[in-house]
Amino acid sequence: MFAKSKNNDHPKHAHHAGLVTTIAAGTTLHGDIESDTDMRIDGNIIGNVVCRAKIVLGESGIVQGDLQSVNADVFGTVNGNVTAKELLCLKSKSTINGNLATGRLQIEPNAVFNGKCTMTTGKTAEITPEIPPVLVIQDN
Repeated sequence: MFAKSKNNDHPKHAHHAGLVTTIAAGTTLHGDIESDTDMRIDGNIIGNVVCRAKIVLGESGIVQGDLQSVNADVFGTVNGNVTAKELLCLKSKSTINGNLATGRLQIEPNAVFNGKCTMTTGKTAEITPEIPPVLVIQDN
């Protein structure tokens, strides 16, 4: 059932080619999720998702939290920030209510995006909290 790694490294750094973690439609998970393998989410996740590979969020998929990955195809809904180190594709039925940070962005017609977008060039995409402007008054 479980394939053993031929690599003697720690399992977190083992090669996971061809493996996909799937959250099926009708499934609701409460809590943060972290994965080294590709992920497909068709269910509901209430928490943050961190994936060191590619995420596909299906049309029925909903993430109530932040989504971080190397690459992401979003068909469903994210109520939180989305970070994709390389490529983020917002498909026509997707809805994002949060900020984006990505190296490259592809948005199909009819995709909904409510937030700010930060494009990165050659560095790791990272969402930073918005800091309100500060007014400084100096008396001379």
